Amino acid sequence: MTEMILPAITLALVGAFAGLLAGLLGVGGGIVLVPAFLYLFSAAGYGSDDLMQICLATSLATIIVTSARSVMAHNRKGAVDWQILKDWAAGIMLGAAAGVMLVSSLRTQTLQVIFGVLVIVIASYMMFGRASWRLADRMPQGPVKYVMAGLTGFVSVLLGIGGGSIGVPLMSLHGLPIHRAVATAAGFGGLIALPSALLFLLTPTENAPPGTIGAVNIPAFLIVIAMTLLTAPLGAALAHRLDAKMLKRVFAGFLMLVALNMLRKTLF
Repeated sequence: MTEMILPAITLALVGAFAGLLAGLLGVGGGIVLVPAFLYLFSAAGYGSDDLMQICLATSLATIIVTSARSVMAHNRKGAVDWQILKDWAAGIMLGAAAGVMLVSSLRTQTLQVIFGVLVIVIASYMMFGRASWRLADRMPQGPVKYVMAGLTGFVSVLLGIGGGSIGVPLMSLHGLPIHRAVATAAGFGGLIALPSALLFLLTPTENAPPGTIGAVNIPAFLIVIAMTLLTAPLGAALAHRLDAKMLKRVFAGFLMLVALNMLRKTLF
């Protein structure tokens, strides 16, 4: 029992932080949860070729709850663009399903490299990106819309995130105001996480931590969502009051260190 208390407390603190970030920055709590799960499960002796799958799957399962809570909080302020969510839903969900199939076939080391590289790209954009940058003045339409929606879902599953880290810059680059982009990207999370988590529940894994169904660890899921339910609305409220530019850059630096450390452990 004593050995379980410290990991549970750590998960609770990580969950609180992830929920706050999901509401505040729209970056998705999964970008914090995945390396936290990997560290805790590895430290507990559950390292295996399937461990990264478990971390990604459990992170995505928590995002179902975090996304719903965050979207409701943003919607009360009228910030969610429901038309974008409707138009992008099918492409995002199909991309997420394809991501699950790829993740299920890859080893932990390969997934760690993919996670590390993609997080460095995301952190670099958060650190050096400018609000004035534009690809277009409106969101993509036609075939381009479906391709970009599919890629959003696909890449998000590889990272175990709710799509905010991809969706927010994507919408900002197409002229959507940042607060509206953050609010709408929160809705991407449910579209990505729901089909992914259901598929991961059917994905067999070896040497999994206790309480794991398929690739989803239920105890970690429950602890994290208990905290994100409390902190995601707080983050959403703060998002409408704060200039998050400096906070984003500090967080980007933190992500860069996390990603580089993961690559170091995997490659060297």
